[in-house]
Amino acid sequence: MEPVLQTRYVFTITAHIGSVTSAGDIGTGVRRIVPITGGEVKGKDVNGKVCAFGADFQIIRPNELIELEAKYAFQTDDGAVIYVENRGIRFGPVELLQRLKRGEPVDPKLIYFRTAPKFETGAEKYRWLMESLFVGSAARHADRVVIDVHQVL
Repeated sequence: MEPVLQTRYVFTITAHIGSVTSAGDIGTGVRRIVPITGGEVKGKDVNGKVCAFGADFQIIRPNELIELEAKYAFQTDDGAVIYVENRGIRFGPVELLQRLKRGEPVDPKLIYFRTAPKFETGAEKYRWLMESLFVGSAARHADRVVIDVHQVL
């Protein structure tokens, strides 16, 4: 019998982003910092607002593979604060990735963009977020990143 991995959709994070700051070529790629300026979280069990602080710290490798590490928080509609560390990669055809860097629209289905979010909170109601692994399927738009978060069962 072949093992089967199952997931359950839990919520979507829409993180609004600001202008990119670049630290330049650091020898292993180009370091970029993308501020997170707000957004929303919507799902069956979790809803709230992305806090207007945090950033996505990226390295763009010479082959255009982007390694991402976002750190931010959101506050649920009932007042709980949830800290997020989200690591991932974005990769696809070079010409499409260059269009994304210029802020041009690209069909998200043509770009591989996956993340592994980790959550922390002291709110008892949401502690289950710290007791499972999660994966995200993401799409980059000019002014936002949309991440569909799935719990690994």
